[in-house]
Amino acid sequence: MRYAPLSAATYREHRARFRQHLEKGGLAIFHSNDIMPTSADGSMPFKQASDIFYLSGIDQEETILLLFPDAVDAKDREILFVRETSELRSRSGRARSSRRRKRRS
Repeated sequence: MRYAPLSAATYREHRARFRQHLEKGGLAIFHSNDIMPTSADGSMPFKQASDIFYLSGIDQEETILLLFPDAVDAKDREILFVRETSELRSRSGRARSSRRRKRRS
């Protein structure tokens, strides 16, 4: 794990503090960082955007957090869109990581 885990209550508090600064009827959308390519077959290590990480604790690419405190339906007030990780993506990520470690050695 790259980070010491924080409690879910911590992230709920972060979002509550952020919502206090939104105007009535306001909507906030946060996008994760992209995976940056270095060449045709390589990419830089992923680093999450600090705003979405602070509000959600999610450290995954292709993630979107939508905050709409005044939504009529309570389930629509906080929505997190996360791309489901496939086995293939998991394996390719580990393979890339192991190749990087070998190069550093």
